[in-house]
Amino acid sequence: METTLRDQVEEALRTVHDPEIPVNIYDLGLVYKIEIGDHNNVLVIMTLTAPGCPVAGSIMEEVNNKILAIPGVGGADVRLTFDPPWTRDMMSEEAKLELGFL
Repeated sequence: METTLRDQVEEALRTVHDPEIPVNIYDLGLVYKIEIGDHNNVLVIMTLTAPGCPVAGSIMEEVNNKILAIPGVGGADVRLTFDPPWTRDMMSEEAKLELGFL
């Protein structure tokens, strides 16, 4: 099965971790939207576990850099939103298991 650009973006996002939680941002449910546009420009709309997250800038920069490192990506646009606010319910089952919430 051929790996799509979206698959590669998801895989890259699974290598970005919130420094306070030992689970990647994708499985934490922090990524709300991935959109592949013209010229393989990638839009990611994401949130953080808390609005006052002290590492927000570095997480956003890491997401941006990892997307740009994917061969064929034309550009990256990483946007932060707090609407809707993140809750534990947005986590994958694997993340909930890993953190002991199940």
